[in-house]
Amino acid sequence: MTATAQLRPFPGSPPCPIASIAVHLSRENSGGLRLRFELLGDVLRVLVPAPSIPRAADGLWAHTCCEAFVASEGSPAYREFNFSPSGEWAIYDFDAYRQRSAPGTVPAAPMIVSHLETGRLVLDATLDATALPQGSPLELGLTTVVETLDGTLSYWALRHPGERPDFHLRDAFTLPLARP
Repeated sequence: MTATAQLRPFPGSPPCPIASIAVHLSRENSGGLRLRFELLGDVLRVLVPAPSIPRAADGLWAHTCCEAFVASEGSPAYREFNFSPSGEWAIYDFDAYRQRSAPGTVPAAPMIVSHLETGRLVLDATLDATALPQGSPLELGLTTVVETLDGTLSYWALRHPGERPDFHLRDAFTLPLARP
């Protein structure tokens, strides 16, 4: 299964040097998921985190960061993945809207590779099948936070159902993902 989704900026956002964000999805034969985020525009005006040792880190969403929210269809529980161009990552589990789950088994770390080209920032993130929620078909919310050199943030998503940017709203998990 392969698909491409276009993210949209939150309505009323300040001007952003990024003109478009596409996310290409593909299922791995193992059941894992590969996400390729492509940010097109004046990427030299985007604050891109410097390469770092791949590790878990909090607060990635406060800077340029790509994200995936994954839930089993019909369930209020979901898992949030943050992927930084630095190679750092975060995984958070929620029982329901913004209600963090009790600490449990830590899923396999995502593999992240990013590179900057003229007019384009590309971030590839690969999730192991064991990192994805189990059960029925999945629903995804795909998002990106873009930080400009002056610190301005813009919020991109498949859908913005709220009055303000809020990637945790289940109405934003609009991309179905069948089991392999």
